[in-house]
This record gives sequence, structure tokens and C-alpha cells, in this order.
Amino acid sequence: MNIKKQAVNPYLPSWEYIPDGEPYVFGDRVYVYGSHDLYNGHVFCLGDYVCYSADINDLGNWRYEGVIYEKTADPFNKDGSMCLYAPDVTVGPDGRYYLYYVLDHVSVVSVAVSDTPAGKYEFYGYVHYEDGTKLGDKAGDEPQFDPGVLTEGDVTYLYTGFCGPTDKSRTGAMVTVLDKDMLTIKQGPKRVVPGCEYCENTGFEGHAFFEASSIRKINDTYYFIYSSQVMHELCYATCDKPDGEFTYGGVIVSNNDIGIDTYKPIDMPALYGANNHGSIVQILDKWYIFYHRQTNGTWYSRQGCAEEITIEEDGTIKQVPMSSCGLNGGPLKGEGEYAAYIACNLFNSDTQPYITAGVYPKIMQDGKDGDEELGYIANFTDTATAGFKSFECKGVKEFAITTRGYGDGVFEIRTSWDGEALGKIKVKYTNIWERYTTPIIIPDGVCDIFIVYTGNGNVSLKSFEFITE
Repeated sequence: MNIKKQAVNPYLPSWEYIPDGEPYVFGDRVYVYGSHDLYNGHVFCLGDYVCYSADINDLGNWRYEGVIYEKTADPFNKDGSMCLYAPDVTVGPDGRYYLYYVLDHVSVVSVAVSDTPAGKYEFYGYVHYEDGTKLGDKAGDEPQFDPGVLTEGDVTYLYTGFCGPTDKSRTGAMVTVLDKDMLTIKQGPKRVVPGCEYCENTGFEGHAFFEASSIRKINDTYYFIYSSQVMHELCYATCDKPDGEFTYGGVIVSNNDIGIDTYKPIDMPALYGANNHGSIVQILDKWYIFYHRQTNGTWYSRQGCAEEITIEEDGTIKQVPMSSCGLNGGPLKGEGEYAAYIACNLFNSDTQPYITAGVYPKIMQDGKDGDEELGYIANFTDTATAGFKSFECKGVKEFAITTRGYGDGVFEIRTSWDGEALGKIKVKYTNIWERYTTPIIIPDGVCDIFIVYTGNGNVSLKSFEFITE
């Protein structure tokens, strides 16, 4: 039996790379479906679909459900040469679970089915018109990408689309209505949210649809969650009909925190961001947004994170900052040791909104993909900063860090990214992990922790520790 423990971001093990998370509560468990990146992957989504689930009362313990669908299960991909892009799952009129996905080089929507939430899923068919023509193959169809699905009664609404800048052939997010067999089209594609080439005078300017369609219904309102033209943010739009024209609502989360001004300037990126994909879910009495972050200094090793959100009485959702405590239901305990990979902020004096070439602090692991090696932060060079949010501190007397690497400098412990140092730890060259401590007085109460390096060389950070006795 698992012992209930605190929840952190990323919510899955540090060696697991499941982006594009679609969370659903089935029974007394929350299940997350996503694509599957590899550590040190050279492109997106190289792995088979796997699933994780957690008890709704214990969001710090996630159970590996195993491989739920192999990429070679699709008749178009028997040789495994194509990747499984972001999927979504819905419960059909027959009570079975239907998984919708698109392969990376085939512009049609595939469907698999299972009797249980975690599968295994078996290939079921392709979404098609009544004459058998596949959606995506008919003249005038836009290329299919990133399906999001919602079933109501005998009808399923399928949302797809991808809209890059300057490409006027792709107009926006489209909805297609499917019959109760989950495959046959009852109503052809209709645009519900505009892409950037068609957003003038729509209210979506600057936040037009890019990719990552997801759909939820809250009371009588449909929420369309998507990645906007700037990629790093997840936005929402609302409508009183699933196939109507949606109205722009706002940003829910950004994986570089642009738009957040509670702890930094509003336009300052506090993590090296890139694309984003996820959705919202209610777990007991709380709502959360699931999204992903990039690791290893690339776009191709992404990890799932989550944040608590508030849906206001008027239905609006305010943007929330990234945190280290995600699904925890409140701050982490300001005592004991924490792995450094739970950092929600990473930057240096050369802040960038997107991952680029260069030496920036990054989350990585030793070994290869599949090795259960604990993540850590590499590339602490001069001015590199790691931020962790948030902790309930009481009686902290000492602070410890575990580092390795060829550096000669000082780690400063702060409670704001540009604040004064409450403690300083001198480190020197070492090729093994070594623990250092410093006396420190952290004020009692909820606070953030920022660890800032000044000096020469390049150092890695494995963990930090609050010492109260």
C-alpha cells in the first residue's frame, strides 16, 4: 500500500517524459493520457502510449499502468516509422473508452478502443465520411492534428487543427460531429476558433489558435483549451454550444510565466519555454490545468506538470504561475530534502522565452531513456537561477545543497529572484555529489526559494534541504 505523500511538479517520476496531458477522472482515479517523448529524443513523441493514474485522494502517488497502445498497432504504421502524436480519450455511448490520435505523417484521425480506462487499446478504425472517405482525405479538408473529443449522448464532437503563421490554407480549429459508432461523420468540419491568419477583429488577436485542441464542459458552458500562436501558453475560449463560434477567454498558464507579475516583471520569462499542450480537470472540489515543460535543453523531452486554477463565478479563469507544488493542494513543507528537478523557474541574466542554443540551466538526468535516474539541474554558470514555489517554513535554521561539477563560486539562497541573500554556500571543483550547508534564517510562513549561482565554471544541483533542528 502506498503511503500518502506530497505532490510535486512534475507529477510523474523525473525519468518519465509524458507531455500533451489529457486528464480525466474515471471512478475514484484520475488518468492522464499523453504522447510519449524520450530522454535525449531527437524528435517529438518517439514512444508508445503509456498511461499513469492516481487515487483522487492521493495525487502524490502515480501508478504506472503500462503501455496502453503500441504505435505499430495502426495499420498505417506496421513498421513503426511514424510517431504517435498527442491523443485524447472519451467514453462512447456503449461505455467503452475510445482513444483518438493522429500519426505524424498521415493526416487522418485514427481511433482505438478499450473496455477499461487503461487498456490495452485495440485499433478500431479511421474517422470517415458516410461514403468511406477518411477525414483529411476529402478535397477541402484541412490536415488533421491533435484531436480533442467530447461525447454527449450518441454524438461525439471531434476538434482538430494546426495553424502555423503565414499558412493561409489552415484557417483554425475545426469541429467535426461523429455518429454513435464513433467513426462516421454526421456533420462535416466547421471552424470554431480562428488561426493567426484569420483572427483580425475576432478578439483572438495575439492569442489565435495554433494547436493542441482540448474540450471540456462545465455546467452549460463549453471550454476549448488550446495552445496559442506564441506556443508557450495554454488559452481558453468559451461557447454555449459545442459547435458554435467560441469567444476568447484568456491565458490559463504559460510554461515560461510570461504574463505573471506577482514575483517578477510581467514580460520576463522565468523558464526556457517552447510548445505547450494540456487541459483542465476537476478532482474532488478543485480544478487543475495540466500542461508540460521542456527539459534537457531541447524541445523533445517534455514532462507533465499541473497547477490549481480557480473558475470564477462568471466562468473566467485567471492565469496561474508555475509552481513546484502543483497538485499538492497547498505549499510544500519547509522541512527535509527536495530534488532539484522540481524547479519551476530556471534562467540566467540572458533570459529567453524559448529554448535556444547556448549554456543555460536545464533539467536533465544521468543515463539513457528508461534508466530510473533522478533528475537534477545542470549548467549553473554565473547568474544561473533556480526557483522553487512554494514552501510553508517554520524554524528553519540551516540550509543544505548537494552539488557536483567544475566550478568555483557561491550559491546564494534567496526568497525572491532579485532579493538579498539569506545564506551563502561556497562550492569548489568536484566530480562527485557533495553536500554543503550554511546557517540561515528563513522567515516563518509561506515563501519561495531561489538558488542563485555566482562565480566561475559550471556546476550541477541535485537537491536542497531545509534543516529545522
